Amino acid sequence: MSLKHRHPIRKKIADGIIKQVEEELGCSIPIGGIVESAEFEGIKILLVDGSAVIIFLKDKPFLSLYGINKYKPEKRYATVDRGAVKFVVSGANVMAPGIIDADRDIKKGDIVWVRNEEGTALALGYALMDGEEMVAENKGKAIESVHHIGDELWELATNL
Repeated sequence: MSLKHRHPIRKKIADGIIKQVEEELGCSIPIGGIVESAEFEGIKILLVDGSAVIIFLKDKPFLSLYGINKYKPEKRYATVDRGAVKFVVSGANVMAPGIIDADRDIKKGDIVWVRNEEGTALALGYALMDGEEMVAENKGKAIESVHHIGDELWELATNL
């Protein structure tokens, strides 16, 4: 597990990416020092002060699970009940019956984060339905999981 192509990026570029993530997720990401770009298992990531805070999914920047738990965003979440947690943290897709709340502004295709009832981020994925639908629907897949607690990206982020 190692980072490839790790190098510092210009402040102006870093500021633009971070501002975009802050606006989309409703959070503040203070930058104290260096911002670096790197690649891990084919995924582009941004390191802020040495921590893997932002990942790029289909070329769109989004907070990593580590970043979500650190900066506490207020948008683009889906909350799952206790019964769904063990499946979500093992990498399973999120089924609509397990979702008890979601950001109503989520649109199908958006990158979203999945949290437990206490607010801890468990996974990232692509919305397969709108936020309203996720809460109302009693069957079907709601979120396609792409990054979860315990996967290689999580291990990298928590061990840098």
